[in-house]
Amino acid sequence: MSGPLTGRLALVTGAGSGIGRITSKFLSRDGAIVVAVDRNLKAAEETVQDLNSQNDNVAFEMDVASSDSISKVLNATIERYQRPPMIVVNSAGITRDNFLLKMPEADFDAVINVNLKGTWLVLQHFGRAMVDHQVPGAMVNVSSIVARSGNIGQSNYSPSKAGVEAMTKVVAREFGRYNIRVNAVVPGFIQTPMTATLPQKVKDIMIMQCALRRFGNPEEIAEVIAFLASDKSSYINGTSVEVTGG
Repeated sequence: MSGPLTGRLALVTGAGSGIGRITSKFLSRDGAIVVAVDRNLKAAEETVQDLNSQNDNVAFEMDVASSDSISKVLNATIERYQRPPMIVVNSAGITRDNFLLKMPEADFDAVINVNLKGTWLVLQHFGRAMVDHQVPGAMVNVSSIVARSGNIGQSNYSPSKAGVEAMTKVVAREFGRYNIRVNAVVPGFIQTPMTATLPQKVKDIMIMQCALRRFGNPEEIAEVIAFLASDKSSYINGTSVEVTGG
């Protein structure tokens, strides 16, 4: 049975865990051929093994903060499939939380480099390839609700994700003429390896701030990403979809 993404090539960054892993699964479920990339190659390979798909999926090691690393993956992808992806999901992200007065400069730089610059580099490299090959498509960036609300200890993470939202609007305007849509998903507090390390006391406070009184599941984010990657959202462009439980 064919799905809404049958035969489409999709790149997912941060595919080794959390939202990236589940998004890979949902894109595959909808028929996409998945290129799962992560700094942790073994984790990306595990994601691909879990896809239960007849498609020619592949895993690559990629550091989104490195232009060279992205180029290598892009070239390997085009060599393998004779085309660039039609779908690009920027899900790679890190945290290095600390109070501003205690945060080492290196922790600020690391988070900005991966979350903001990494998203910019992937959009640039893969966007250029899509334009050169005249491939229409959809790009989805993962932001965060703390981009809007702020969060204690995240003077690096919050602005990195706010930047992703602002960048989404700009790139959507630039890529629209090539029939490439660019949108963002804004998750609330989601059960992932990233939030698993939080103390229970902090989790309880977050839950009380949410109208649905619970953390979200990665599946609830991935479903929206799959929608934004498909033709079902063909006139949605340059926007951010909040998935926060209210």
